[in-house]
Amino acid sequence: MTALPDDATMRELAASERVCVRPILQRVTDTLTGTVRTVVLPCGATRAKVCPSCADAARRLRIQQCREGWHLADDPPKPVPEPGEGAENDAVDQADEDDDETGRRVRSTRRRQDAPDLPRLAVSDTTVGRVFEAPDGKTYRPSMFVTLTLPSYGRVTSEGVPVDPARYDYRRAALDAMHFPKLVDRFWQNLRRATGYSVQYFATVEPQRRLAPHLHAAIRGAIPRKLLRQVVAATYHQVWWPQLDEPVYTDVLPVWDELAQAYADPTTGAVLPTWDEALDAIDDDPSAVPAHVIRAGSQVDIQGVIAGTPLADRVIGYLTKYLTKSISDPLHDDADGEAPVSMARRAHIDRLAEEVRWLPCSPTCANWLRYGVQPKDARGGMEPGRCGSKAHDRDHLGLGGRRVLVSRRWTGKTLDEHRADRAAVVKAVLAEAGVEMDDHDELSATATRPDGLPRFVWTTTKPGDLDAPTYARLIAHAIAQKHRWRTQYEDAKTRAGPAALGLSATARPAAAPAA
Repeated sequence: MTALPDDATMRELAASERVCVRPILQRVTDTLTGTVRTVVLPCGATRAKVCPSCADAARRLRIQQCREGWHLADDPPKPVPEPGEGAENDAVDQADEDDDETGRRVRSTRRRQDAPDLPRLAVSDTTVGRVFEAPDGKTYRPSMFVTLTLPSYGRVTSEGVPVDPARYDYRRAALDAMHFPKLVDRFWQNLRRATGYSVQYFATVEPQRRLAPHLHAAIRGAIPRKLLRQVVAATYHQVWWPQLDEPVYTDVLPVWDELAQAYADPTTGAVLPTWDEALDAIDDDPSAVPAHVIRAGSQVDIQGVIAGTPLADRVIGYLTKYLTKSISDPLHDDADGEAPVSMARRAHIDRLAEEVRWLPCSPTCANWLRYGVQPKDARGGMEPGRCGSKAHDRDHLGLGGRRVLVSRRWTGKTLDEHRADRAAVVKAVLAEAGVEMDDHDELSATATRPDGLPRFVWTTTKPGDLDAPTYARLIAHAIAQKHRWRTQYEDAKTRAGPAALGLSATARPAAAPAA
């Protein structure tokens, strides 16, 4: 019997074959026949360093989603809001406010004096852009590709590292990264009001070489460049939190008082202000200023894009280029692999990571104890520097939000529905060629017995289980299945001929069925 390669070799082979490198094992019991088998499920990771195969599959799905919604000529259907979710255009005023899970504290409806005014129009329900007519009578409906950046924190080299680290504003860079999602929300709210229609977007948040996040956005419809730049210049977000200038506790931290169920000063025993009490103090102080104000940078890249042009495809690729990378990963265009990380860049990452480790990321962050305030919903055992939010991770460097931002009416579909569309194309091609579906739908979780009960019962298989297959055998099975499905799909396309080509072009599947 031929021995299988070791796990490291099988992982490399799985990645080269685009098979999940860390599959999840599930034991499935057929309640009708009594048979039990172990099946392999992809892990679904979106970062290449975790699983390159699943990350690539997720990126390809986003490419399909971006392409499908960008140049629509008709409004897609309105999705049903999730419980507790407001309507899309129920955007709050550009006010001085603090959002939390229990409500909104509105402090002022007046705009900052250092921010230009914006036109404010009633937002119509339409989501598609204007149609333009050329002198020859041809009509077209252009869309846009926009890139927003953050301000400078100090001069940087071509590698993205500070020329003078001592003068680089790491604190502001960290706070801007943490609150960047709020700034983006404000931008879309302001843009809709300034244009008077329900602007739809597919946007990705990616790192610049200096590690600051920036936004690439495909926007449906054409907006005057002058107005777009005006909206960017007028958009800001104020963070009405307790002051973050200097920590109150560093060496000796507040202690948990079991009797009071609160954190107290380690020397005096005085209970620290609660989160709500700290915000009340800000409300009662007429001279209070925001703990932080974030604005977009002055650099704004704006391009008009026409559907069906090579530029449109290039922009979609650019939009999704770095979705499989972490914020701190090297950005390179080398075909031969990762570029080496210099000592200066490593030091830059370390310095920014240290900054985001100790700054509060949210009202519930344990780091508030350093500033003499109890975190919201405080509990015993909280320790500054050990907040569980991914914003503090070295891989995220302050950016704890989502990397892909898609408006509700971009396509009117959920990501699961887009995934089902891709599967439907494969099924249609196979059916057109008269090919039986093999085992693509076997063990379906929705299958039922004649009595209406679920036919298949799924349970987790732990690595230590005696009957669990080895990692090498799992990967070997997944690769063999992938080859079988790919061959089946390519044969079906050949047999179906032009009909299969038409079906494939409709949804433009990026690959054969995933294992």
